[in-house]
Amino acid sequence: MLAEVFGKERVDEQLERYHAMEPALEADGTRTYRAVMTEAMRELGAGERAEELAASLPDWRPFPEVRDALAEARARGWKLAILSNTDRDLIEASMRRIGVPFELAIVASEIGSYKPGHAHWLHFFDETNAPRDLHVHVAQSHLHDIVPATELGLRTVWINRRAQAGEPQPTRELRDLAGLAETLGELVPVPT
Repeated sequence: MLAEVFGKERVDEQLERYHAMEPALEADGTRTYRAVMTEAMRELGAGERAEELAASLPDWRPFPEVRDALAEARARGWKLAILSNTDRDLIEASMRRIGVPFELAIVASEIGSYKPGHAHWLHFFDETNAPRDLHVHVAQSHLHDIVPATELGLRTVWINRRAQAGEPQPTRELRDLAGLAETLGELVPVPT
């Protein structure tokens, strides 16, 4: 979508700027994610096209390996939950596209907080009573997920598709979700 609005030659620059401004737009937790995306696009100079990124999100396709990897994790006894910096309707659309059942989805617009704050995890543990030593947090965003999950003492698997560097180090790192079930089994041999 950024390429359509700004041109392919500016995608990397605009994406970097987007990621730099997003945390400030999320800081007080009062905006919906749709509003965060729209305001970020406006600040990037999208003009009349500022709402297009948020409007396109329900149509985003998951990466090719996601469905099979998550289905395999479920088949091995793992329960799946999503802790998302988004709105309910947007995450529901994503979950339908993924096509694998999730036990729970916690979204920023309903808890009034965005990651990297800890509210998503605290809400998750309050709602599920899941034992922390059996929880593994799997995520693509180092800033929003790996850092706070590590601060909370959780095991992490960083899906590092772009071969980035980041501290703290995750418990495990994968280039994509292929092999996730095996990795989870290495970290917690018997899921409950």
